[in-house]
Amino acid sequence: MNNPPPARSRRARGSAVTAVGAVAALLLAGCSGSGSDSAGSTAGKAGNARFKVALVTHGAKGDEFWARVQKGAEDAAAKDNIALTYASDADAGGQAELVRDAVKDGVDGIALTLAKPEAMRSAINDAITAGIPVVGLNSGINDWKSDGALEYFGQDESVAGRAVGDKLNDLRAKHALCVIHERGNVALEARCAGMKKSFGGQTDILYVDGTDMNAVTDSVAARLKQDPTIDEVVMNGAQFALAAVKSVHKSGAKSEVATFDLNSDLVKAVQNGDVQFAVDQQPYLQGYLAVDALWLYRTNGNVSGGDSAPVLTGPAFVTKTNVETVAKFAAKGTR
Repeated sequence: MNNPPPARSRRARGSAVTAVGAVAALLLAGCSGSGSDSAGSTAGKAGNARFKVALVTHGAKGDEFWARVQKGAEDAAAKDNIALTYASDADAGGQAELVRDAVKDGVDGIALTLAKPEAMRSAINDAITAGIPVVGLNSGINDWKSDGALEYFGQDESVAGRAVGDKLNDLRAKHALCVIHERGNVALEARCAGMKKSFGGQTDILYVDGTDMNAVTDSVAARLKQDPTIDEVVMNGAQFALAAVKSVHKSGAKSEVATFDLNSDLVKAVQNGDVQFAVDQQPYLQGYLAVDALWLYRTNGNVSGGDSAPVLTGPAFVTKTNVETVAKFAAKGTR
Protein backbone atom coordinates (compact mmCIF):
# COMPACT_ATOMS: atom_id res chain seq x y z
CA MET A 1 0.00 0.00 0.00
CA ASN A 2 1.47 3.36 -1.01
CA ASN A 3 1.30 6.27 1.37
CA PRO A 4 -0.95 9.07 0.13
CA PRO A 5 0.48 12.44 -0.88
CA PRO A 6 0.62 15.10 1.86
CA ALA A 7 -2.76 16.11 3.24
CA ARG A 8 -4.39 18.95 1.43
CA SER A 9 -5.90 22.05 2.93
CA ARG A 10 -9.67 21.78 3.42
CA ARG A 11 -10.26 25.50 3.10
CA ALA A 12 -12.59 26.55 0.33
CA ARG A 13 -10.50 28.08 -2.44
CA GLY A 14 -13.13 29.12 -4.92
CA SER A 15 -16.41 28.27 -6.48
CA ALA A 16 -15.47 27.79 -10.12
CA VAL A 17 -16.89 24.78 -11.89
CA THR A 18 -14.71 22.50 -13.98
CA ALA A 19 -16.51 20.89 -16.90
CA VAL A 20 -15.64 17.42 -18.05
CA GLY A 21 -14.26 16.88 -21.51
CA ALA A 22 -13.88 13.48 -23.10
CA VAL A 23 -12.50 10.51 -21.20
CA ALA A 24 -9.77 9.39 -23.57
CA ALA A 25 -8.89 6.11 -21.90
CA LEU A 26 -9.14 2.65 -23.38
CA LEU A 27 -11.84 0.85 -21.37
CA LEU A 28 -11.02 -2.78 -20.73
CA ALA A 29 -13.78 -5.24 -19.97
CA GLY A 30 -14.11 -5.93 -16.26
CA CYS A 31 -17.11 -7.12 -14.32
CA SER A 32 -17.67 -7.55 -10.62
CA GLY A 33 -20.71 -7.99 -8.45
CA SER A 34 -21.37 -6.28 -5.15
CA GLY A 35 -18.38 -6.80 -2.92
CA SER A 36 -16.29 -8.59 -5.56
CA ASP A 37 -12.91 -7.77 -7.10
CA SER A 38 -12.56 -6.35 -10.58
CA ALA A 39 -10.39 -8.68 -12.68
CA GLY A 40 -6.68 -8.31 -12.08
CA SER A 41 -5.59 -9.22 -15.60
CA THR A 42 -4.58 -5.64 -16.40
CA ALA A 43 -1.34 -5.63 -14.41
CA GLY A 44 1.15 -3.44 -16.22
CA LYS A 45 -1.54 -1.46 -18.05
CA ALA A 46 -1.56 1.30 -15.44
CA GLY A 47 1.35 0.26 -13.24
CA ASN A 48 1.89 -2.73 -10.99
CA ALA A 49 0.55 -1.34 -7.70
CA ARG A 50 -2.76 -3.04 -6.92
CA PHE A 51 -4.85 -0.73 -4.81
CA LYS A 52 -8.07 -1.57 -3.00
CA VAL A 53 -10.91 0.88 -3.58
CA ALA A 54 -14.41 0.83 -2.13
CA LEU A 55 -17.36 2.41 -3.93
CA VAL A 56 -20.21 3.05 -1.47
CA THR A 57 -23.49 4.54 -2.67
CA HIS A 58 -27.04 5.15 -1.49
CA GLY A 59 -28.40 3.35 -4.54
CA ALA A 60 -31.38 1.05 -4.32
CA LYS A 61 -30.92 -2.54 -5.43
CA GLY A 62 -32.08 -3.29 -8.97
CA ASP A 63 -31.91 0.34 -10.13
CA GLU A 64 -30.28 0.52 -13.57
CA PHE A 65 -28.87 3.95 -12.75
CA TRP A 66 -26.57 2.49 -10.12
CA ALA A 67 -25.66 -0.42 -12.36
CA ARG A 68 -24.26 2.19 -14.74
CA VAL A 69 -22.31 3.90 -11.95
CA GLN A 70 -20.88 0.52 -10.97
CA LYS A 71 -20.07 -0.37 -14.57
CA GLY A 72 -18.05 2.82 -14.99
CA ALA A 73 -16.21 2.16 -11.73
CA GLU A 74 -15.44 -1.40 -12.81
CA ASP A 75 -14.04 -0.31 -16.15
CA ALA A 76 -11.76 2.24 -14.48
CA ALA A 77 -10.69 -0.37 -11.93
CA ALA A 78 -9.80 -2.82 -14.70
CA LYS A 79 -7.72 -0.19 -16.49
CA ASP A 80 -5.92 0.85 -13.30
CA ASN A 81 -5.39 -2.65 -11.86
CA ILE A 82 -7.57 -1.83 -8.85
CA ALA A 83 -9.37 -4.35 -6.64
CA LEU A 84 -12.81 -2.76 -6.46
CA THR A 85 -15.65 -3.50 -4.06
CA TYR A 86 -19.13 -2.06 -4.43
CA ALA A 87 -21.73 -1.76 -1.68
CA SER A 88 -24.86 0.31 -1.25
CA ASP A 89 -27.53 1.12 1.29
CA ALA A 90 -30.43 3.48 0.70
CA ASP A 91 -30.49 4.24 4.42
CA ALA A 92 -27.96 6.96 5.27
CA GLY A 93 -26.99 5.33 8.56
CA GLY A 94 -26.43 2.03 6.80
CA GLN A 95 -24.34 3.70 4.11
CA ALA A 96 -22.16 5.32 6.78
CA GLU A 97 -21.57 1.91 8.35
CA LEU A 98 -20.48 0.54 4.96
CA VAL A 99 -17.90 3.34 4.78
CA ARG A 100 -16.64 2.41 8.26
CA ASP A 101 -16.40 -1.22 7.13
CA ALA A 102 -14.21 -0.11 4.23
CA VAL A 103 -11.98 1.81 6.65
CA LYS A 104 -11.61 -1.29 8.83
CA ASP A 105 -10.76 -3.28 5.70
CA GLY A 106 -7.81 -0.97 5.08
CA VAL A 107 -8.75 0.16 1.59
CA ASP A 108 -6.55 2.61 -0.30
CA GLY A 109 -9.42 4.89 -1.33
CA ILE A 110 -13.16 5.38 -0.96
CA ALA A 111 -15.60 6.82 -3.50
CA LEU A 112 -19.01 7.64 -2.06
CA THR A 113 -22.27 9.49 -2.59
CA LEU A 114 -23.55 12.22 -0.29
CA ALA A 115 -27.32 12.19 -0.65
CA LYS A 116 -27.58 12.98 3.07
CA PRO A 117 -24.26 14.67 3.88
CA GLU A 118 -24.68 15.14 7.62
CA ALA A 119 -25.16 11.42 8.15
CA MET A 120 -21.93 10.67 6.27
CA ARG A 121 -19.67 13.27 7.90
CA SER A 122 -18.45 11.18 10.80
CA ALA A 123 -17.68 8.14 8.64
CA ILE A 124 -15.72 10.30 6.17
CA ASN A 125 -13.75 11.74 9.07
CA ASP A 126 -12.90 8.17 10.17
CA ALA A 127 -11.49 7.51 6.70
CA ILE A 128 -9.47 10.72 6.65
CA THR A 129 -8.09 10.00 10.14
CA ALA A 130 -6.99 6.60 8.84
CA GLY A 131 -5.16 8.27 5.94
CA ILE A 132 -7.64 7.06 3.31
CA PRO A 133 -8.48 9.55 0.53
CA VAL A 134 -12.19 10.05 -0.16
CA VAL A 135 -13.86 11.36 -3.30
CA GLY A 136 -17.52 12.21 -3.75
CA LEU A 137 -19.78 11.50 -6.68
CA ASN A 138 -23.39 11.87 -7.81
CA SER A 139 -24.84 13.81 -4.86
CA GLY A 140 -23.56 16.32 -2.32
CA ILE A 141 -22.06 18.94 -4.60
CA ASN A 142 -22.53 21.63 -1.94
CA ASP A 143 -21.07 19.52 0.86
CA TRP A 144 -18.15 17.48 -0.46
CA LYS A 145 -15.49 20.02 0.49
CA SER A 146 -16.82 20.73 3.97
CA ASP A 147 -17.20 16.99 4.57
CA GLY A 148 -13.52 16.47 3.71
CA ALA A 149 -13.63 14.85 0.27
CA LEU A 150 -10.74 15.48 -2.11
CA GLU A 151 -12.78 15.75 -5.30
CA TYR A 152 -16.32 15.55 -6.60
CA PHE A 153 -17.77 14.14 -9.83
CA GLY A 154 -21.38 14.74 -10.73
CA GLN A 155 -24.05 17.11 -11.82
CA ASP A 156 -24.80 20.45 -10.22
CA GLU A 157 -28.43 19.64 -9.50
CA SER A 158 -29.44 23.26 -9.07
CA VAL A 159 -27.96 24.10 -12.48
CA ALA A 160 -29.67 21.05 -13.97
CA GLY A 161 -32.98 22.10 -12.45
CA ARG A 162 -32.69 25.58 -13.91
CA ALA A 163 -31.87 24.05 -17.29
CA VAL A 164 -35.07 22.01 -17.11
CA GLY A 165 -37.01 25.16 -16.23
CA ASP A 166 -35.56 26.88 -19.29
CA LYS A 167 -36.46 23.86 -21.40
CA LEU A 168 -40.06 24.00 -20.18
CA ASN A 169 -40.17 27.70 -21.08
CA ASP A 170 -39.04 26.83 -24.60
CA LEU A 171 -41.77 24.20 -24.79
CA ARG A 172 -44.31 26.80 -23.58
CA ALA A 173 -45.43 24.75 -20.61
CA LYS A 174 -47.58 26.62 -18.09
CA HIS A 175 -47.93 24.42 -15.01
CA ALA A 176 -45.33 21.87 -13.91
CA LEU A 177 -45.46 19.21 -11.21
CA CYS A 178 -42.01 18.22 -9.88
CA VAL A 179 -42.19 14.87 -8.10
CA ILE A 180 -39.71 13.96 -5.34
CA HIS A 181 -39.56 10.28 -4.43
CA GLU A 182 -37.19 10.59 -1.44
CA ARG A 183 -37.84 13.37 1.04
CA GLY A 184 -34.64 14.98 2.35
CA ASN A 185 -32.43 13.88 -0.56
CA VAL A 186 -30.45 17.07 -1.24
CA ALA A 187 -30.00 16.33 -4.94
CA LEU A 188 -33.71 15.86 -5.64
CA GLU A 189 -34.69 18.90 -3.61
CA ALA A 190 -32.12 21.03 -5.48
CA ARG A 191 -33.44 19.92 -8.86
CA CYS A 192 -37.00 20.97 -8.17
CA ALA A 193 -35.87 24.20 -6.49
CA GLY A 194 -33.70 25.07 -9.49
CA MET A 195 -36.53 24.32 -11.90
CA LYS A 196 -38.87 26.55 -9.93
CA LYS A 197 -36.39 29.44 -10.13
CA SER A 198 -36.12 29.47 -13.92
CA PHE A 199 -39.53 28.22 -15.04
CA GLY A 200 -41.85 31.06 -15.91
CA GLY A 201 -45.00 29.09 -15.16
CA GLN A 202 -46.35 27.59 -11.96
CA THR A 203 -44.33 24.87 -10.22
CA ASP A 204 -45.84 22.50 -7.67
CA ILE A 205 -43.89 19.94 -5.62
CA LEU A 206 -45.31 16.50 -4.89
CA TYR A 207 -43.68 14.04 -2.46
CA VAL A 208 -44.29 10.34 -3.09
CA ASP A 209 -43.11 7.05 -1.63
CA GLY A 210 -40.33 5.97 -3.96
CA THR A 211 -40.15 2.50 -2.42
CA ASP A 212 -43.60 1.62 -3.80
CA MET A 213 -43.92 2.14 -7.55
CA ASN A 214 -47.66 1.49 -7.56
CA ALA A 215 -48.07 4.18 -4.93
CA VAL A 216 -46.04 6.56 -7.11
CA THR A 217 -48.33 5.90 -10.06
CA ASP A 218 -51.46 6.36 -7.96
CA SER A 219 -50.24 9.53 -6.23
CA VAL A 220 -49.29 11.26 -9.48
CA ALA A 221 -52.54 10.15 -11.14
CA ALA A 222 -54.58 11.50 -8.24
CA ARG A 223 -52.81 14.85 -8.45
CA LEU A 224 -53.42 15.08 -12.19
CA LYS A 225 -57.11 14.35 -11.69
CA GLN A 226 -57.26 16.96 -8.94
CA ASP A 227 -55.63 19.65 -11.09
CA PRO A 228 -56.12 19.25 -14.85
CA THR A 229 -54.14 22.45 -15.53
CA ILE A 230 -50.86 20.56 -14.94
CA ASP A 231 -49.36 20.21 -18.41
CA GLU A 232 -45.91 18.87 -17.47
CA VAL A 233 -44.89 16.20 -14.96
CA VAL A 234 -41.17 16.19 -14.12
CA MET A 235 -39.86 13.07 -12.40
CA ASN A 236 -36.51 12.43 -10.72
CA GLY A 237 -35.60 9.01 -12.05
CA ALA A 238 -36.15 6.88 -15.15
CA GLN A 239 -38.31 4.24 -13.47
CA PHE A 240 -40.41 6.96 -11.85
CA ALA A 241 -40.91 8.63 -15.23
CA LEU A 242 -42.23 5.37 -16.63
CA ALA A 243 -44.61 5.18 -13.67
CA ALA A 244 -45.74 8.74 -14.46
CA VAL A 245 -46.54 7.73 -18.03
CA LYS A 246 -48.97 5.21 -16.53
CA SER A 247 -50.31 7.97 -14.27
CA VAL A 248 -51.12 10.16 -17.25
CA HIS A 249 -53.01 7.33 -18.97
CA LYS A 250 -54.77 6.34 -15.73
CA SER A 251 -55.94 9.87 -15.01
CA GLY A 252 -56.89 10.72 -18.58
CA ALA A 253 -54.71 13.83 -18.37
CA LYS A 254 -53.04 15.45 -21.36
CA SER A 255 -49.82 16.18 -19.44
CA GLU A 256 -46.38 15.60 -20.91
CA VAL A 257 -43.74 13.69 -18.92
CA ALA A 258 -40.08 14.67 -18.59
CA THR A 259 -37.43 13.35 -16.24
CA PHE A 260 -34.00 13.51 -14.78
CA ASP A 261 -31.88 10.41 -15.51
CA LEU A 262 -32.44 7.62 -17.99
CA ASN A 263 -32.12 3.89 -18.56
CA SER A 264 -32.67 1.62 -21.57
CA ASP A 265 -36.45 1.56 -21.09
CA LEU A 266 -36.55 5.33 -20.71
CA VAL A 267 -34.61 5.70 -23.95
CA LYS A 268 -37.35 3.72 -25.68
CA ALA A 269 -39.97 5.96 -24.06
CA VAL A 270 -38.24 9.03 -25.53
CA GLN A 271 -38.07 7.30 -28.90
CA ASN A 272 -41.81 6.56 -28.96
CA GLY A 273 -42.81 9.94 -27.53
CA ASP A 274 -44.12 8.79 -24.13
CA VAL A 275 -41.42 10.90 -22.43
CA GLN A 276 -40.65 14.33 -23.82
CA PHE A 277 -37.01 14.53 -22.71
CA ALA A 278 -34.55 13.26 -20.12
CA VAL A 279 -31.64 14.93 -18.35
CA ASP A 280 -28.60 12.65 -18.39
CA GLN A 281 -26.02 13.20 -15.65
CA GLN A 282 -23.93 10.33 -17.12
CA PRO A 283 -23.72 7.90 -14.18
CA TYR A 284 -21.20 5.67 -15.97
CA LEU A 285 -18.88 8.65 -16.21
CA GLN A 286 -19.33 9.45 -12.52
CA GLY A 287 -18.26 5.96 -11.45
CA TYR A 288 -15.39 5.87 -13.92
CA LEU A 289 -13.95 9.25 -12.99
CA ALA A 290 -14.27 8.71 -9.23
CA VAL A 291 -12.28 5.46 -9.25
CA ASP A 292 -9.72 6.71 -11.77
CA ALA A 293 -9.25 9.87 -9.67
CA LEU A 294 -8.29 7.81 -6.62
CA TRP A 295 -5.68 5.93 -8.68
CA LEU A 296 -4.29 9.22 -10.02
CA TYR A 297 -4.13 10.69 -6.53
CA ARG A 298 -2.36 7.63 -5.11
CA THR A 299 0.15 7.33 -7.95
CA ASN A 300 0.72 10.93 -8.98
CA GLY A 301 -0.84 13.27 -6.41
CA ASN A 302 -3.39 14.59 -8.93
CA VAL A 303 -6.55 16.33 -7.69
CA SER A 304 -9.18 17.02 -10.35
CA GLY A 305 -10.80 20.42 -10.06
CA GLY A 306 -7.70 21.87 -8.41
CA ASP A 307 -8.90 21.08 -4.88
CA SER A 308 -11.65 23.67 -5.18
CA ALA A 309 -14.16 22.91 -7.93
CA PRO A 310 -16.38 19.94 -8.79
CA VAL A 311 -16.03 18.12 -12.09
CA LEU A 312 -19.38 18.25 -13.85
CA THR A 313 -20.82 15.28 -15.76
CA GLY A 314 -24.14 16.90 -16.71
CA PRO A 315 -26.70 18.07 -17.51
CA ALA A 316 -26.97 16.58 -20.99
CA PHE A 317 -30.43 16.55 -22.59
CA VAL A 318 -31.71 13.47 -24.39
CA THR A 319 -34.55 14.25 -26.80
CA LYS A 320 -35.96 12.76 -29.97
CA THR A 321 -33.30 14.61 -31.95
CA ASN A 322 -30.35 12.79 -30.38
CA VAL A 323 -31.85 9.72 -28.72
CA GLU A 324 -30.75 7.32 -31.46
CA THR A 325 -27.10 8.06 -30.74
CA VAL A 326 -27.58 7.67 -27.00
CA ALA A 327 -29.55 4.42 -27.51
CA LYS A 328 -26.44 2.65 -28.85
CA PHE A 329 -24.58 3.31 -25.62
CA ALA A 330 -27.58 2.72 -23.37
CA ALA A 331 -27.87 -0.79 -24.85
CA LYS A 332 -24.33 -1.46 -23.61
CA GLY A 333 -25.10 -0.18 -20.12
CA THR A 334 -22.83 2.85 -20.36
CA ARG A 335 -25.45 5.65 -20.75
